[in-house]
Amino acid sequence: MMRILLALIIIVPALEIGLLVLSGNTLGVWPTVLLIISTGVIGAWLAKKQGLETLRRAQDQMQYGQIPGNAILDGLCILVGGVVLLTPGFITDAIGFLLLVPVTRNMIKPFIGKLIQKMMDRGTFTVIRR
Repeated sequence: MMRILLALIIIVPALEIGLLVLSGNTLGVWPTVLLIISTGVIGAWLAKKQGLETLRRAQDQMQYGQIPGNAILDGLCILVGGVVLLTPGFITDAIGFLLLVPVTRNMIKPFIGKLIQKMMDRGTFTVIRR
């Protein structure tokens, strides 16, 4: 897992720089800068909207005595998506929007759930109940 993370830390920024340079050469510097700023603003708005909706849903579930597991997974996706959208670049923006839009997030959540389950089975991820 650490090797994959290290590879992503090296590869993704290199690809982002290449795409930003290509975009700057193709569209121009100012349109590229405006595109990066606009994706950040739209992403922040979407993250806030989705985050508040998910928080409300989790509160409703807890009020009726249900465990808000799905809402927690939504919240995790929204948090990661929002943080990734703050990083300038087109690849990270695409990943961020995939995690923020409910339709695509619902397709990604089963994989994240399985990953968390595997980590819990191996003991590398611990859930503490109070």
